[in-house]
Amino acid sequence: MNRRDAIQRAALVLGYAISAPALSGVLKGCKATPQLAFTPQFFTADQAALVSELSEIIIPRTNTPGAKDAGVPGFIDALIGEVYPKEDKDKFLKGLSDFNAEAVKEYGDDFVLCSPDQRTQLFKKHHDEALANSAGGGPTGWWNAGSKADRPFVLKIKELTILGFFTSEPGATQVLQYNQVPGPYKGCVPLAQVGKAWAT
Repeated sequence: MNRRDAIQRAALVLGYAISAPALSGVLKGCKATPQLAFTPQFFTADQAALVSELSEIIIPRTNTPGAKDAGVPGFIDALIGEVYPKEDKDKFLKGLSDFNAEAVKEYGDDFVLCSPDQRTQLFKKHHDEALANSAGGGPTGWWNAGSKADRPFVLKIKELTILGFFTSEPGATQVLQYNQVPGPYKGCVPLAQVGKAWAT
């Protein structure tokens, strides 16, 4: 798949508001690839486990692959480690640490050791607060919630998860419509038959 086309489709999902570091990373070749075991290059093992669980809450496995299946945690690790400037790396790691610290305070254990319901509840609490406290929030404008650099941590990881997922092969071919090239041409297909946005 053409990487720029994939970015354009992901941008549609994100309302044409992909942050500069994320966009730069995809253009430089970072991509989400399915892996049997995620070996972090930038994150510590604990940080990588936390990123993995957060990404799976955002895009869980259903009848289609989830974020882990699409290799999103590895994508986030590579993108932040190889592309983000030091200031943005530090902000992301602080957000990750603060998020885990709240899990410890709230439930007495690290986020990854909490029950699935506790993890979902804590993420939802932060997500709802981020939208409520940011201008332009809401279901159609969460990407405008504050400046790209200063937006709340949960919105940063949400952006990276969605970007990584929809530029991965499973996200683009199993969730978005994918028109293989070369392939048949069908003009004027009713929207009811299409059913979802196109990946290419």
